[in-house]
Amino acid sequence: MTTWLDEFSRYLSVERNLASHTQTAYLRDVQAFCDFICGEHREQLKTLLPAVEKHTLRRWMAQLLKNNKKVTVARKVASIRSFYSFLQRQGHVEHNPALQVRLPRVERYLPTTLDVDYMYHLLDAPGDSTLQSLRDRAAFELLYSSGLRVGELVALNVADLDFDQALVRVLGKGGKQRIVPVGSKALQALMAYLERRGVTERDEPLLVNRQGTRLSARTVQRNLKKKLLQLGLPTTATPHSLRHSFATHLLDEGADLRAIQEMLGHQSLSTTQKYTQVSTDRMMKEYDRAHPRSRKK
Repeated sequence: MTTWLDEFSRYLSVERNLASHTQTAYLRDVQAFCDFICGEHREQLKTLLPAVEKHTLRRWMAQLLKNNKKVTVARKVASIRSFYSFLQRQGHVEHNPALQVRLPRVERYLPTTLDVDYMYHLLDAPGDSTLQSLRDRAAFELLYSSGLRVGELVALNVADLDFDQALVRVLGKGGKQRIVPVGSKALQALMAYLERRGVTERDEPLLVNRQGTRLSARTVQRNLKKKLLQLGLPTTATPHSLRHSFATHLLDEGADLRAIQEMLGHQSLSTTQKYTQVSTDRMMKEYDRAHPRSRKK
């Protein structure tokens, strides 16, 4: 069985080129399922895995639903589907039982977005002239300006920024590169930070900590919350909220949905379409609030 897991791990890394944390999640889910079907009798896995039927998976899902959200259980089942699909392709099993079970009906998820006034309050708030303050302003501006994931932000090197063309080269999920525009305010903030830092090498990390090493995503999240507290703004916002706000504000102003999809690095247009619902919901709230003969009056 160790061989099958090792093979699956190499498949996730080499053929699918998944991020390390995604690989870890897949393997953790598969390991948990293997523990469920055989307990301590690991030597029997190569016999038990090909014999698994849909009722076994349903029992496993029922157990998971006692302590997990439906979206988490759906993700775990997707991991098992992928694992069995791999085993089937390798000739280790004849069928994929995970395809025979229905995923839990996941609650509708709408991203948390911030209104334009909130963003102006955050980004235009006066700050001190310390290097850390300049860095944080540059980070927040770039997250909102280009819709980056926080992991993509902290992975950037100076060479990934093209100040002349106002573009940034981003390495997204699955190792896919994309080119995203950068707004003038973000470019100004980045230039002020880099000039103050005295950057000379283009292969240096774009954002660094006090020790001069690459900034972590956790630090960006912590510093954003600290800034929101200082400004008296709601602290529920996260770096990902800035990415959601980027997409929603573009859509509100008439940007093409497929262009937004490309800038966000979404593989499927359906993933981007959730922002359409956010915009519609907000429009209806404004209508109900302002129109004299709206249905809420």
